[in-house]
Amino acid sequence: MNPFAEYAQDDPFIPSRFQWQPGMRVAGVDEVGRGPLVGAVVTAAVILDPVQPIEGLADSKKLTEKKRLQLESEIKSKALCWALGRAEPAEIDQINILHATMLAMQRAVAALPLDVGAVLVDGNRVPDFGCPAEAVVKGDGRVPAISAASILAKVARDREMQQLHEQYPQYGFDRHKGYPTKVHLAALNEHGALAEHRRSFGPVSAAIAQGKLF
Repeated sequence: MNPFAEYAQDDPFIPSRFQWQPGMRVAGVDEVGRGPLVGAVVTAAVILDPVQPIEGLADSKKLTEKKRLQLESEIKSKALCWALGRAEPAEIDQINILHATMLAMQRAVAALPLDVGAVLVDGNRVPDFGCPAEAVVKGDGRVPAISAASILAKVARDREMQQLHEQYPQYGFDRHKGYPTKVHLAALNEHGALAEHRRSFGPVSAAIAQGKLF
């Protein structure tokens, strides 16, 4: 059965690892920030309200910033519940980005105030949530709850990058969001690594090895 029949999708995702039943609360989970050289990896978990479907849900990367902000407000007001999770740079450096992402996803689901019947995760890996779960390749464009989680995580992390930009405008975090662009790599080489940089990532570790610290 389709957990999101109210969205009338042309090709709905039907879970294969658990049997969805009407009334079962299915959380969508997604992450933002695996690739950047700086900051936390941020996750979100969302349980949508079937009687209040939200128009325009899609992969956050395909939406304009204005549309993401509009949908963020609507998701937070209409969803049954939502929560954010995160893993900090020190945790990423200690356990690697993959395991840190799984940990951040677990934290988001654990922070939901309602009991979760099952979890759908964007991607191809699923951590242990203590309930049935399934990975959905390109799920941020196929599963409404994952799309909603993608939007919340993206908006939250972008805000953090804007705040970091206000502290360190010379790095250009407002533009590249911490990803290893030419602008970011040039700033890293010129100004050195910040405390917020991920020391286990190649360009950052190289800068530190050369004694380049802010």
